[in-house]
Amino acid sequence: MKKIGILVTVACLFMCLTTMKVNGQQQMTDKTLSDVYFTKDISPEGVMKIFNYIKKNVKGKVGIKIHFGEDGNQYRLPANLVEPLCKELNATLVETNVAYTGRRGKTATHIQLAKDHGYTFAPIDILDSEGEMNAPVKKGSNFKVAKLGSHLKDYNTIVYFTHFKGHGSAGIGGSIKNASMGMASPNGKKEMHGKFFPVVDNSKCVVCRRCVENCPVGAITLNPLSIDKTKCIGCAKCVSTCPNGAIRNPEDKETTRVFLERLVEYAQAAIDEVPSVYINIIMNVSPTCDCGNHPKKPFVGDIGIVASTDIVAADKAAYDLVNKAKNSKDAFLDVEGISGMYQLEYAEKLGMGNTQYHLIDIDK
Repeated sequence: MKKIGILVTVACLFMCLTTMKVNGQQQMTDKTLSDVYFTKDISPEGVMKIFNYIKKNVKGKVGIKIHFGEDGNQYRLPANLVEPLCKELNATLVETNVAYTGRRGKTATHIQLAKDHGYTFAPIDILDSEGEMNAPVKKGSNFKVAKLGSHLKDYNTIVYFTHFKGHGSAGIGGSIKNASMGMASPNGKKEMHGKFFPVVDNSKCVVCRRCVENCPVGAITLNPLSIDKTKCIGCAKCVSTCPNGAIRNPEDKETTRVFLERLVEYAQAAIDEVPSVYINIIMNVSPTCDCGNHPKKPFVGDIGIVASTDIVAADKAAYDLVNKAKNSKDAFLDVEGISGMYQLEYAEKLGMGNTQYHLIDIDK
């Protein structure tokens, strides 16, 4: 009997240590792997199909967090993708106002822009329309509280419905950014961006004026090209809109690290406040965010949809799929000069989720 017990123990140990191939790497098949579902079907039907795998985690009053897209941005998500899901859940579309000028800076014009972009099938709640709330940041090293839209507390579940793409300051704009910058009040957005000042190269400036036209605070002057740091809020819209690389992100790695940590800490506060699930739409993968009205062209073709109850795994899976399509170890670093990987590593460090995951292809 003793020998049998030893054999069983050894067998169990072997099973626990068995590995499987995920994303081209050997990973442990233990409970540290998070499930991420994947479909190539980027359509309203594909959204509903993949949502079925995570729907048991969605309860009560539901908000669907989505980016309505800036005026002039042709790569934003089409509104019809989320319409059936919104109707099935009787959900409200939720967003927050931005810290810069434009229609997304005021509640009434923000809602009108959303409607102009096709979001006419559900109620819209601009979460900071009646102010902000302080949500605790439990493990962060930069913030103790995050300033989020006050209406967030009115919901039982948030579905983060995210266009996975690049971002001029953050490297990637995935579910983490949707939960942080996307849920923050304008004051919170300013806190995250604080002291993240772009740098200029006058030798590359052709005086096209795009940076001046897109700067929300009038911080940029030309001849010579200059950014007034007393006015700059670090939003990096100038980086995204400059066609010649005359304005770029700071090369100070410490500045970038702090910004990405701030971003993640705000996301932690938002998802701790309200239970959430995550859907990343990997299409029109531009190096720049949907907040730009002159976005750079997509650098890979449409890939598909991933969904998970783990925010870190959802973003990591989308990141890996883009890397695979671009045949790159870090596609966003290659095309925009900033990696989004530190977002994921820091989020995992804070206990928000896992970078190791099991990708489940639901099309098979």
